Amino acid sequence: MTTDVFAAFVTVLADALDEHEATAAELAARVRLSRSHLDRMVAAAAGERPGQLRRRILLERAAYRMLTGSGNLLDVALDAGYSSHEAFTRAFGRAYGVPPAQWRGRPDRIRLDAPSGIHFHPPNGLRVPARDKVSSMDLIRSMVDHHVWLLGQMLQQATRLNDDQLDRPIEISVEGIDADPTLRSLLSRLVGQLGMWHANLAGQEYDFAVEQGESVQSMRHRLGEVGPAFAGEVGELCTSNRLDELIVCPGDSVEVYTAGAMIAHVLTFASYRRTLVAGALHDAGCDDLDSGDPIRWIS
Repeated sequence: MTTDVFAAFVTVLADALDEHEATAAELAARVRLSRSHLDRMVAAAAGERPGQLRRRILLERAAYRMLTGSGNLLDVALDAGYSSHEAFTRAFGRAYGVPPAQWRGRPDRIRLDAPSGIHFHPPNGLRVPARDKVSSMDLIRSMVDHHVWLLGQMLQQATRLNDDQLDRPIEISVEGIDADPTLRSLLSRLVGQLGMWHANLAGQEYDFAVEQGESVQSMRHRLGEVGPAFAGEVGELCTSNRLDELIVCPGDSVEVYTAGAMIAHVLTFASYRRTLVAGALHDAGCDDLDSGDPIRWIS
């Protein structure tokens, strides 16, 4: 509960940095708490009372603006919520150890020591430390999960298209990758890529013939099986620290890769193909995938 309240307060604080007339009680009301209750909860979570945290953030912003702007110190002081140059000079001097004019001539750090780790972040935001530790392996798993989810969304949209739209040539392509690509062939290869590596990890052969003229319903059915299976295998490889495990790929010439290299390969080529698919879907009137950007997925 304390964490949730603190997160809500940080959101309010970020929105209210320039509302210098807003009182502490008004800010507390925006998170539906009394001022005294908010003071206790924020102090417990951040090591600073709300007013202290807000004043420190504004002083950090003032220091940044003194470095990047040409305005006079009175303008900076007013932007920081101080009614006079003198009041700002006293507050800045207590925080940074020197008056603002002297600091501006020989600037030191912008960030002030803070137990919460929350600081001003240019141009007008806040940087909040992560509440949970996210490892590179967590990121890899999230990227794979996003890929499987997005491919499902693309296939769902593709069900609304006719054969002419699915088989229309896509003019933009990269030499050596997917000769004469169409929306159908790219979607089938995206599913097939997961199926191929899932089969390899399971010690089975993959039948590429299934990708020839495959229907969207068939792709959706296959994705429902191999998507979660492949994502689960990646999760297991990450959790057990086996990304350097070797994967043998038989064929005319046997090739050996690490599991990490395989995952990087899948996501790299998937990103290229998904981009072409997103463009083709957009041209066909399906324009609500946000280009497949994972930035809102990974949070």
